[in-house]
Amino acid sequence: MDQNKSNLEKNRDDLAWEEVSTEHLVQDEWIDFRKSAFRFPDGTIFEPYYSYSRRDYVVIVPFDENGNLICVRQYRQGIREVTTEFPAGGIERSDGKEYGDGKENAEEALKAAKRELSEETGYEAGKWTYLIKIPSNATIADNYAYVFLATDCRKVTGQNLDETEFLNIEINTPDYIEKLIEKGGFQQSVHVMAWLLAKECMRKSS
Repeated sequence: MDQNKSNLEKNRDDLAWEEVSTEHLVQDEWIDFRKSAFRFPDGTIFEPYYSYSRRDYVVIVPFDENGNLICVRQYRQGIREVTTEFPAGGIERSDGKEYGDGKENAEEALKAAKRELSEETGYEAGKWTYLIKIPSNATIADNYAYVFLATDCRKVTGQNLDETEFLNIEINTPDYIEKLIEKGGFQQSVHVMAWLLAKECMRKSS
């Protein structure tokens, strides 16, 4: 058993790329966008390989007191469409930068989740459940998403949006979300994963 574990760890090490050089094409308070050269496991060098850093963020799956989901509608520049999704937002850093180092923890993320739910929707949750920390896009980015389930949510105030946020609140049934996902209308991949985890969490607790 120990030999098998040792071989597995060795195989993982054999797959690692070695960073040979890196050029920071854009490095400001918003993003660190890099062009790098990597040495592959067989010794060959590949370039350019582009990657970036953004700050970690939270995604909240919020159920109101009637068992419906509190969603938001907003424009997403990447796909040039208005999407339905769950409330989400970045974890604020003390240095003011928009990209992080992956060292945030669930407790800090929970503070961000409570803030984002309140600011985007005006709701507060009676109960919070931490579901997962997962890479946002492991291929080219190093930031993480922290996913939470929020239940017994109630409206306590109005929205308090940032100057770049333009979004509407939308209350949807679980069945509607299921149908939206099935037809490709729920267009944030981490949010789809969050929904599946939240459903399973609630099933186990019922």
